[in-house]
Formats: sequence, C-alpha cells, structure tokens
Amino acid sequence: MGCGLEAGMEELEKIKAQLQKFADDRDWDQFHSPKNLSMALSVEASELVECFQWLTEEQSQNLSPEQLSAAIDEIADVQIYLLRIATKLNVNMLDAVNQKIKKNALKYPVDKVKGSSKKYNQYDQAGESDDSES
Repeated sequence: MGCGLEAGMEELEKIKAQLQKFADDRDWDQFHSPKNLSMALSVEASELVECFQWLTEEQSQNLSPEQLSAAIDEIADVQIYLLRIATKLNVNMLDAVNQKIKKNALKYPVDKVKGSSKKYNQYDQAGESDDSES
C-alpha cells in the first residue's frame, strides 16, 4: 500500500505542478488567493450539483453519456480548485484526507451510527427515530 500511496502522491504533485504552470503561463497566479480559489470552488461544486438537479435518485445513478461527461468535467474542476487551494496553503492533500478520515471515525463510531444518517450531535438524543437528517 505504501508504494501505491507514494505513486499517488507523485502523480498528485505532477498535477499540482501542471496547474501551477498553467496559471503562471497566463499570469493568473495573481488572482489565485485562497479566498478567490475557494469562491471558484464553490461555483464549480454548484455546477456539479446542477448536473443532478431535478433527476430522481435512480436517474442520478444512471446518467446518459452526455450527462456523465458533464459530471466528469465538473468533478475535475472541483478537484483542480481543491489542488490549487492546497498548493497555496501548502497542504498535503493525502495527509489532510487521512487525518479527516481518522477524525470522522472518532466522530461517527460504527456502533452508534451504523445505518443512521443523523448528524454526530444527534445520536445520543433519546427517543428520536427519524434518520432522515444529516
């Protein structure tokens, strides 16, 4: 697993370098503050949501080739902005994700939350059986 993780990190670093070069070649780095990048990320995430707007659950899991292509483009845009923000803040994405997974495991222990969509601050409330909120 370590070897695959190292290869993944190398690939991520290559992509970050490509994105930095893309911005540098266009003199766009001056606009790429964490604030601006996070705002652009929000827009791209909204465009991803738009790919699924008004679809049923079933339709959202069975996209046409055109719908899937549009979703893939938006997923890539979201990832690009995440990587640019990480670059600007000097955040190691893989370390950050691994740390968050560990935090979530503590926040959402299996024995308390399995099968429930309740938010972490709702599982100890007695008498509630509605699992629809998260």
